[in-house]
Amino acid sequence: MGETGKKITLTELAAADGKDGRPAYIAFQDKVFDVSQSPLWDGGLHMAGHLAGRDLTAEFADAPHSQEVFERYPQVGVLKKAPASSSAKGPVIPPWLAWLLKRVPLLKRHPHPMVVHFPIVFMIAATSFTILYLLTGRKSFELTAFNCLGGGVLFIPVAVITGLFTWWLNYQTRLFKPVIVKLILSPVLFALALAAFVWRLLHPAVMENLRGVNIIYLGITILLFPLVTIIGWYGSQITFPVHEE
Repeated sequence: MGETGKKITLTELAAADGKDGRPAYIAFQDKVFDVSQSPLWDGGLHMAGHLAGRDLTAEFADAPHSQEVFERYPQVGVLKKAPASSSAKGPVIPPWLAWLLKRVPLLKRHPHPMVVHFPIVFMIAATSFTILYLLTGRKSFELTAFNCLGGGVLFIPVAVITGLFTWWLNYQTRLFKPVIVKLILSPVLFALALAAFVWRLLHPAVMENLRGVNIIYLGITILLFPLVTIIGWYGSQITFPVHEE
């Protein structure tokens, strides 16, 4: 029996987790591949959410690439499964949602990326137009900043809800650093954006008299830029992780 026909048990697969110098094996459709030489599997972790030493067949449905990617890696055997066991269980999906995902596959991965750019742009624009107002004194820039605040307040909840759905569906609510950062900072971003929007709505001349407590409004508006940048950067690490050379 050739190397590609070697039987590898789930226990043996789990031992090849890519840690502490051990090889990194993954299984897909009962085939076992050695991904040890790939920098994308450094330390046995891929895309900040997938672990070596596991059967990734169920998780692969959510990957942004096709199964031809496995042709890059040597097959070292076939998976020998224990009866009535599974090494990779996805979330329990309600029948109506399973039907919807089957009819519209892009919902498995794309709702969050499609909407998350809106609050990012609106928050960056709110800060940018506020700074332009300070530099030029043109009221139209300040009004644009206020409108962008409103857009951000509308889209942040949509981005958070779709992000939670993607986290549940694609990563089974596993906690890792980018997710933790986003879970903490996203509500903070929404609270600050909402506070600034309501403040400006109730006091339209707040930027015309930057004294006393009104300085806080300016500080909140300026803070939105770096805050949403941090959230966006950590979000990108889930899809495009940075690996040290």
